[in-house]
Amino acid sequence: MAVDTEPGERPDETEDTGGIAERPEPAGPVEPEPVAAVFTRGRVIAFVVALVVLAGVGVGYTLHAVKREDDKRYGGSGTAPGAAPLTLAGPQRLLFRSTESGPGYGHLATVAAADPGGARQVGDRTCDRVYAASGTALCLTVERGVIARNYALILDGTLHEVRRIELSGTPNRARLSASGRMASWTVFVYGDSYAASSFSTRTSILDTRTGDLVESLEDFAVTRDGKDVRTPDRNFWGVTFAADDNTFYATMSTANPTRTYLVRGDLKARSAVVLRDNVECPSLSPDGTRLVFKKKVSDDPRKPWRLNVLDLASGRETPLAETRSVDDQAIWLDDAAVAYDLPTGSGAGSDVWSVPADGGGAPTRLIAGAFSPAPLR
Repeated sequence: MAVDTEPGERPDETEDTGGIAERPEPAGPVEPEPVAAVFTRGRVIAFVVALVVLAGVGVGYTLHAVKREDDKRYGGSGTAPGAAPLTLAGPQRLLFRSTESGPGYGHLATVAAADPGGARQVGDRTCDRVYAASGTALCLTVERGVIARNYALILDGTLHEVRRIELSGTPNRARLSASGRMASWTVFVYGDSYAASSFSTRTSILDTRTGDLVESLEDFAVTRDGKDVRTPDRNFWGVTFAADDNTFYATMSTANPTRTYLVRGDLKARSAVVLRDNVECPSLSPDGTRLVFKKKVSDDPRKPWRLNVLDLASGRETPLAETRSVDDQAIWLDDAAVAYDLPTGSGAGSDVWSVPADGGGAPTRLIAGAFSPAPLR
C-alpha cells in the first residue's frame, strides 16, 4: 500500500499496521542533538554595547552629581580670597575653614574676635581641618586626584608650609599645644582586622621643634585601676595638651565592650592612665583646670551627645546649655566660653556657635559658613 508523503519525505518501509508507520528501533545509542549556542556573536556585541551605554550613563550621572555639588559649594556669592595674604599675626581673631558658598569655600579665613559676625578675610590656603597657636598652624588636607592623598602640614605664621607628613587615613581631628610646639592629629583608617566596624582611628603626635613623631598612641602603655589595658582593639582620638608640652588628655575606646574613656598621657614616659569613662574629644581650658567634652547621653543616632565641662580637681560634670548633639572637639574661646561647629543641614555647610562654659546662658551663632575654629591669641 502506498503511503502519501510530503515532498522531500521518504516513506517508511514497514509492514502494514493499519495506516500507522512505525519507525524501526535504533541499532545503537542515540546521539544527542546539538544544542544551539546561547550567545551568538550578535548577542555578545549587543551585551557589550549595553554595558558601555550603562557605564556611560553611570559616569555621566556621577559627573553631574559632582558638578551639582561643586555648584553648591563654589557657585555662591561668598567672600573670595583677597589680595592681602592671610597671616596668624595681628589683633585677636578667629581662624577657621570657610564653608560659605562661593569662591572661598574650603579656604582658611579669619574674623575679628570682637566682631565674629563681621567681614571675613579669606586666604589662598585650603584645609579640611585646621588649628593654630603661637604663630604655628596645623593643616590637615586632602589632595584629590585619581588617588586621593592625605597630609598633615605644619605652617608658619604666614601660612607657608614648613613640614609635610603623609597620613594613613582621612583627616578627622587636629590640635596644637598652647606653645605651638606639639601637634596632634587623628585620622580614620580602614581595614584594621580588629575593627568591629569598617574603620578605626589612628592618632599621632609631632614635636615640631625636634621632629620626633609618635606615629600611633596605640603603642603607649595604658593602665586602668593599676592594671594594664592591652586589648588590640584600642583606639585613640581627640588629643588636647597641657601647658608643659608633655601631659595630654585624649579619648580611648575599646570595641569589646564598646566603651570610651578619658586618659591622661605622658609623652616622655609613653604611657597613659584611664581617669573616667564616657568622655570623647576633650579640650583643656586655658587655665588648665577644666575639660569640655562630648558625653554620650542617648542611643538615638540623631542626638547621641551633649557638651559637658569636667572640673579636673573635683570631678564634677556640668552639662552646657547647648542641647543639640555636637559631634566636634570644642575649643575654648577664653576661660568663660567654648565654641564648636554644627552642620547647617544644607550640603556641606556649617556654622560656628558658642556657649558659656558654666552651664548657663544660651548658644549663640558666632560665624555663619565656618568650620574648625581656632582662636588666634
